[in-house]
Amino acid sequence: MSFSPTVWRAGLGFAALGVAFLGALLVLADLAAGWALIGLGLPLSGVLALAGDALGRDFAGVLAARFAGLLAVTRPWMWFVALYVALKIPVPLWPEGFPVLGLASTGALFVAALLFVWERENAWKAGVMALVAFVLGLGVEVLGSRTGIPFGLYSYATAPGPLLLGVPLIVPLGWFALTLTATSLSGGRPWLAGFLMLLWDVGLEPLMTAQRYWLWSDPLPLWAGAPVQNFLGWWGVGWLISWVFTGLAPRLFGLRREEWAWALPWQARDFPTHRGPSLSLLPGRAARGADFRVVYPIEAFFLPGGLVLVGRFAEAGVTLAAMLGGLWLARRVTRFDRP
Repeated sequence: MSFSPTVWRAGLGFAALGVAFLGALLVLADLAAGWALIGLGLPLSGVLALAGDALGRDFAGVLAARFAGLLAVTRPWMWFVALYVALKIPVPLWPEGFPVLGLASTGALFVAALLFVWERENAWKAGVMALVAFVLGLGVEVLGSRTGIPFGLYSYATAPGPLLLGVPLIVPLGWFALTLTATSLSGGRPWLAGFLMLLWDVGLEPLMTAQRYWLWSDPLPLWAGAPVQNFLGWWGVGWLISWVFTGLAPRLFGLRREEWAWALPWQARDFPTHRGPSLSLLPGRAARGADFRVVYPIEAFFLPGGLVLVGRFAEAGVTLAAMLGGLWLARRVTRFDRP
């Protein structure tokens, strides 16, 4: 079986991250050798992610050329995605700092999402999409934590601050960035974006309850205290926010056909070339290319890893399988989405 250069680079890069992760586990076990593995694995992961497919050939030359090319094409939003990743790395070494690092990491991802939409569309759409996701996310969390609708019975009573209307700030910030990456990965299909969000929550539930961000008291628990209703709620809210996203910025997700479109009268004639507000409610074919999809596979590495660190080994395995399954499904569904 032969693998593409991209698969080789990604596989070797993640393997090197695994070495760093093993080092973190050794550090937690008070073994000094873990620091050497961290010092080796972290830079090696970046090197292999750039030129892992060129091992044995002119590796140094390929690496230098690709690094220069990377700097030339790196956009501002990509730097904030890198910051989001970097802020996850110290968590094993500073477990009690999880609330600070988690909020900072999610904040960096929120800014990355905002800059991504701004670059690909415009500042107005970026602000509206962020506001819609933040307000909807905050609204359903306030409603859910007080009434049990739509997720089930849970509480934020033990959540670390800062809080907004009794909800940890990290939660509504996350709804924007997470839904944006799921919508990008789904090729602008809200139903699939909602399902990818559901699979993401498979890992979030055991991790965030272990960190006491929320506690479940539902009488019909299915997974980590959460009922079936919770996962249906995640699908529904993710679908709704994604539907709004694809309506506000269809081109952002590669949607090229007007289909069932409704817009402001002076905008409708200009679809799809006008840069102003427009709405296209049905998905079409998606264009491929580097975009916010990259966040999902990153989380498929770090989220199970976080569960391992808190001793939830079975949950880590299920989360990894669920998110890899989501990546496979998205690839299958979008395989014909080519311009």
